[in-house]
Amino acid sequence: MTVFLPPNCPDCGRAPGQQHQDWCPDHGPVEGPKRAMPDKPILFSAAMIRALLDGRKTQTRRAITKAAAIDALSVFGPDFLTLPGNRDLLPINVVPGDRLWVREAWRTADAYDDLKPSELGGEEPISFEADGSAQTFGWPSPRAWGRYRHGRYMPRWASRLTLTVTDVRVQRVQEISEADAVAEGVTPSEEPNEMKWEHYAPHGVAFRTLWDSLNAKRGYGWDANPWVAAYTFTATRQNIDQVQV
Repeated sequence: MTVFLPPNCPDCGRAPGQQHQDWCPDHGPVEGPKRAMPDKPILFSAAMIRALLDGRKTQTRRAITKAAAIDALSVFGPDFLTLPGNRDLLPINVVPGDRLWVREAWRTADAYDDLKPSELGGEEPISFEADGSAQTFGWPSPRAWGRYRHGRYMPRWASRLTLTVTDVRVQRVQEISEADAVAEGVTPSEEPNEMKWEHYAPHGVAFRTLWDSLNAKRGYGWDANPWVAAYTFTATRQNIDQVQV
């Protein structure tokens, strides 16, 4: 089993007698800019895209799957993975202040059906599957929309949502509170019944259903109670390159 020992500096891992890293939030050198983490993509389902657009979603949980991460959790506990030098073990390596650009299912004009996303120029019209809205970049709407394209293939320029991370936690998925389940953007599917647990945690039940639909087949279902990274964020309805930093 391979694990990493906790760093000397709780922020950047500086050893005694060494200079702190230039990106260290509290101890960086007086001169020189602090390192900016590169923007990263994040994929959402159609239902969660609609929750983001409605302003109902400010959290997302992703299963921790790396073997080294599981080993480290068993030895050092959940806070260890959020320390600098260890965050590569998380599903998405980000800290508060970092940005994510959202990927979702999409289409472009049928005239471009033979082109890969990497072959598009960056101003082709885009139709978003989640709500049917379109971005045409000032061009007329196409005669017909083309083939379905999975969100994992959405290029950065086509993204319409940007997330700014405000918190990162590591916990078991079943540790989610009702308030956190509300922040996940889920909608209870049934009317509350005071004779059932769902009456007291309707959003928690809805989140459990959503979680299993995405993760059970991969072996990370609710009953397995896997470790997760819980990301809290603010959402902006703009392409990441149009958002002022």
